[in-house]
Amino acid sequence: MADTSLSQTRTPEEPRVESAASGTGISRRRLLGTAGATGLVLGAAGGAVGYASAPSGATPLTSVGATEVPFHVKHQPGITDPLQSRGHLLTFDLAPGAGRKEAAALLRRWSDTARRLMAGEFGAEGDSDVARDAGPSSLTLTFGFGHSFFARTGLEKQRPAALDPLPAFSSDRLDRTRSDGDLWVQIGADDALVAFHALRAVQKDAGAAARVRWQMNGFNRSPGATARPMTTRNLMGQVDGTRNPKTAEPDFDERIFVPAQGEPAWMANGSYVVVRRIRMLLDDWEKLSLRKQEGVIGRRKADGAPLSGGDETTKMDLEKTDAEGNLVVPVNAHARITRPDQNGGAAMLRRPFSYHDGIDADGTPDAGLLFVCWQADPLRGFVPVQRKLDRGDALTPFIRHEASGLFAVPGGAAEGEYVGQALLEG
Repeated sequence: MADTSLSQTRTPEEPRVESAASGTGISRRRLLGTAGATGLVLGAAGGAVGYASAPSGATPLTSVGATEVPFHVKHQPGITDPLQSRGHLLTFDLAPGAGRKEAAALLRRWSDTARRLMAGEFGAEGDSDVARDAGPSSLTLTFGFGHSFFARTGLEKQRPAALDPLPAFSSDRLDRTRSDGDLWVQIGADDALVAFHALRAVQKDAGAAARVRWQMNGFNRSPGATARPMTTRNLMGQVDGTRNPKTAEPDFDERIFVPAQGEPAWMANGSYVVVRRIRMLLDDWEKLSLRKQEGVIGRRKADGAPLSGGDETTKMDLEKTDAEGNLVVPVNAHARITRPDQNGGAAMLRRPFSYHDGIDADGTPDAGLLFVCWQADPLRGFVPVQRKLDRGDALTPFIRHEASGLFAVPGGAAEGEYVGQALLEG
């Protein structure tokens, strides 16, 4: 997990999307108007107390709520956008008797709700007003289809081969009631109330057409929490996300997204997402010495640098040995095994959330990683890497895969369209 997960912290230099709110609702940003500007002035003045000594790379918390992510984009939001501090993952199963027509109406409702909430609008009939005082807060909503969706809607011929069920892995301890599902929804935001507001809206929109199968809640470090933008840490304390693919890489789209002329046509510019609930056995992990923890991962815990030397971004030297002739990066180290160049170039964009669901009766924490990874084809991304991990990853004794799902996530919806329209009306 330490070498490939996505951990992005928004920097002040990244542009904010300031598109005007559409529809008949009132934008929270417009409602704040002059008052919002005054609030920013007050925030700047307050910075004499809270931010005066912070380096220029820090993100002032007063700016967090203003960031808006557009809904109508080439690829659905929530894939390449910076990772938010709060997240909800959930799936729905279509209700008995509901089919293609009901699914199309539901995706239209969800898409309209997503556009409205991501633009910072409120005032829809029946709105709970939970997030009325907040800005968009980088809210994103992402929608996908599970394997079972196609039989329920009579669209079996449109089901892509890449959506075939994942193979079984020896480390799996899967709870089937918290796995798979007809429809998948990912919600992310930098404010907990904004994220919860979207969750409630999606659930209410489902109405009689679908019911929740499972839901999971996650979190990450908040923007502005560190003195400078940096790779985040997971619940094992490891720097997590160093070698995630970057959008600037020339083959990024090829590895992560289905091409515009790909098959099936309705998946053009879409991606396949694997979702796994991975429990971390933290009590066992924390009994290890620092040296042993670093040997399991293959990187220094303090700064994420490879054990072969350098800093976090230094290329790992897999052949380097110590004075006794032992490999500096152990042969079963997690960071070694997950490297794309050790897996035939297999790559996936990881965008996870940590989770903590309380304490078990025996006192052990139910905590770990909501693993979310994106790829153009899971048979060339997730599957070969997980198979290799299954055969000898030093991290395996300290984690347990407890839930799993694979979903086809179509491309973004154009203006006036809804997500999945090419599938449901094609």
